[in-house]
Amino acid sequence: MALYALRRLLNAIPILIGITIISFAIIHMAPGSPISQFTEDPTIKASDIENMIKAYGLDKPLYVQYWDWISGIVQGDFGMSFQQSEPVSKLIMDRLPTTLLLTVSSFILSLLIAIPLGIVCALRAHSRLDQIVTAISNVGISIPGFWLGLVLIMFFAVKLGFLPSGGLQTINAPFSLMDRIEHLILPVCTMAAAEVAIWTRYIRSSMLEVIHQDYMRTANAKGLRYWRIITVHGLRNALMPVVTLFGLSLPGFFAGALIIEKIFSIPGIGRLFIEAAFQRDYPVIFAITTVGAFLTVLGSIIADVLYAMLDPRVNIEGKGVKA
Repeated sequence: MALYALRRLLNAIPILIGITIISFAIIHMAPGSPISQFTEDPTIKASDIENMIKAYGLDKPLYVQYWDWISGIVQGDFGMSFQQSEPVSKLIMDRLPTTLLLTVSSFILSLLIAIPLGIVCALRAHSRLDQIVTAISNVGISIPGFWLGLVLIMFFAVKLGFLPSGGLQTINAPFSLMDRIEHLILPVCTMAAAEVAIWTRYIRSSMLEVIHQDYMRTANAKGLRYWRIITVHGLRNALMPVVTLFGLSLPGFFAGALIIEKIFSIPGIGRLFIEAAFQRDYPVIFAITTVGAFLTVLGSIIADVLYAMLDPRVNIEGKGVKA
């Protein structure tokens, strides 16, 4: 299993390199540059601007800039931030725990809601409950995350005053677990909403297909308890086609954090990326883009490994997964 995962990771290296090349080219083709704000300032001399261009390495050909950057990444050096004059790796590591807390909490909440809800809807297919959940799921899939976040802030924070509108803790207050949870409720629910809607529909569809299989009727004929049949025989087989969706959703949570952290003023990687994009802070943009690409590949590998663990018919050997 570990060798298969390692092999998949090594095979993904060309993909990651291709993504970095495309990202590098697109960002450099965008209008503006890291020194645009200085060129518009009449108090800054032209010689100072030229010195900044040389210091940032922007006077070099594009392929040389890329080679310098990718060589640094191989050595664990993401470069220096143009705007904050700090190592990019330090900026990311300072904010990574916050983003992980937000994304992992959203992921767990999505699982805890979507799995039982999908099972119940499948067992009570076409009932009033199933119709209501299906309608809400359709709405949840259609609503943009940033709009939902703003609505939740306006209702629960501004109008009712039940929850804080942003941040991770109350200003000038000592750390409190309850205070941290209160600050996380709105952003976590905002990030989890769309995934709960999608996963619930997939799990319902998969469970509906499973409960009509012969092995489910056989287990029932043997006199096994109903919920044992559902959870042991049904759920495991129903999750197999859905587990791939779970793995591929990991980069989706990371991408969602880019917007949610900005809306709720959470000092995470997403907010750092938005600020870097507006400031044309190339090293920070490239580093976060690379991290996102790596998470996409990692999510795919995790999905394959989980699928193999759930399905005993799958045997990982040779060059890939064989059934």
